[in-house]
Amino acid sequence: MSLCIGIVGLPNVGKSTLFQTITKKRVDCANYPFCTIEPNIDIVAVPDKRIDQLTELTNSAKKIHSIIKFVDIAGLVEGASKGEGLGNKFLANIREVDAIIYVLRCFKNEKILNTQSKINILKDKEILDMEMALKDLETIEKRTKGLEKESRSGDKEAIKELETLLKAKTFLEKGQILADQKLNEDETKSLNSYQLLTLKPRLYLLNGNENDLPTETFEIFKKNDWQFLVIDILTEFEATGLTPEERKEFGMPTELKLDTLIRKSYKLLNLITFFTTGADETRAWTLKKGGTAPQAGGVIHGDFEEKFIKADVINWQTLIDANGFVGAREKGLIRTEGKEYIVQDGDVIEIKSNA
Repeated sequence: MSLCIGIVGLPNVGKSTLFQTITKKRVDCANYPFCTIEPNIDIVAVPDKRIDQLTELTNSAKKIHSIIKFVDIAGLVEGASKGEGLGNKFLANIREVDAIIYVLRCFKNEKILNTQSKINILKDKEILDMEMALKDLETIEKRTKGLEKESRSGDKEAIKELETLLKAKTFLEKGQILADQKLNEDETKSLNSYQLLTLKPRLYLLNGNENDLPTETFEIFKKNDWQFLVIDILTEFEATGLTPEERKEFGMPTELKLDTLIRKSYKLLNLITFFTTGADETRAWTLKKGGTAPQAGGVIHGDFEEKFIKADVINWQTLIDANGFVGAREKGLIRTEGKEYIVQDGDVIEIKSNA
């Protein structure tokens, strides 16, 4: 399982520079709108110190991290849902990702062209939200026409689906993002089948220094429980490749915020990490939170889920504290779990199966 994150925003807010910094991949960051036409795509490892410690513990020959695919999508503009700029093409690109990072400009730099009349984080967010909401409304309206006919014939599934779509339509007509609404599991499952843009989890990256962020804007983000990070993307870009000591020497932050961004991106879809470790390799595996031991087995190998017998489980830190599997077994720290076991983030697992 891999996670695909779309980087979106208005033109010239730092999206491509962010992508380049994260992936260390050279892309065109020229200072003009619509510089990015085809989406830039690259895969990065999820930083996780637990892998390093487990690799050292078991003397693994190699280590394999969880991965995220980042997609740098061209800048959206007001009217994109109606085809303004290069809108429809890029809205389609957003439809293909699992979650979204909104890059919102709060830095002040007259040399970087601003397509808006002034810097206004909330206004920029509103433009992005509205364009996606309008596109979702278009999708919903097309489907409701067919469902209305099916509902009149008494089709219970059609009636239920229509009710869900009309509920979503009400939110969208008010300019509200579906990801912010309290939808039940059945409603979410039904709406997910349409790949609606405003239903995708999102993280807001405010590009600039904390001093650039107005207090009232900060309070609004906190009040609405919008997940956000304040990062000066250019500083992160310039510090990439330097050691902590070199950064300190140049007056830069010794710790980069990019790792935090990547980890937060990974958690947007409610994912956890479990591990397998041994002489051959230490590996991080991705699983939906709430997944069972057999499902974890299925992530490793398809047959492991179907032919699951049991799982030997220990927390990664407990394993390290016990100085390895031998010590852990002597102390009775390794548990045997069955089909109903809910895997926890940080579990080290060995699957037993008939495969």
